[in-house]
Amino acid sequence: MNQRLIASAAIASLMALGAATNAAAEDKAAKEKCFGVAKAGQNDCANLSGTHSCAGQAKADNDPGEWKYVPAGTCKDMGGKTSAQVRSAH
Repeated sequence: MNQRLIASAAIASLMALGAATNAAAEDKAAKEKCFGVAKAGQNDCANLSGTHSCAGQAKADNDPGEWKYVPAGTCKDMGGKTSAQVRSAH
C-alpha cells in the first residue's frame, strides 16, 4: 500500500476516535443521575441496594433505588432525586 494512504487512514482514525471521546464526555457532563424515575428494565446501571450492577435490571417502575441519566436540571421536574439528594437522605 501507499505510505501516504496508510498515514492518512491512521490520522483519520485517530481524529474520529478523539471526536467520539469528546462527544461522550460532553454528553455525560450535560446529564445527571436521577433516582426514582427509571422504568422497569430501563435503568442505566447499578442500584443503591447493590442487588445488581448492570443496566436494564430494574424490576419495577420508579423504584427509588434505581437511576437513569437525565438532562441536567430536569430530575426534580420528573419527580426524582439527584445523587446529592439521595446521599443527604442516608
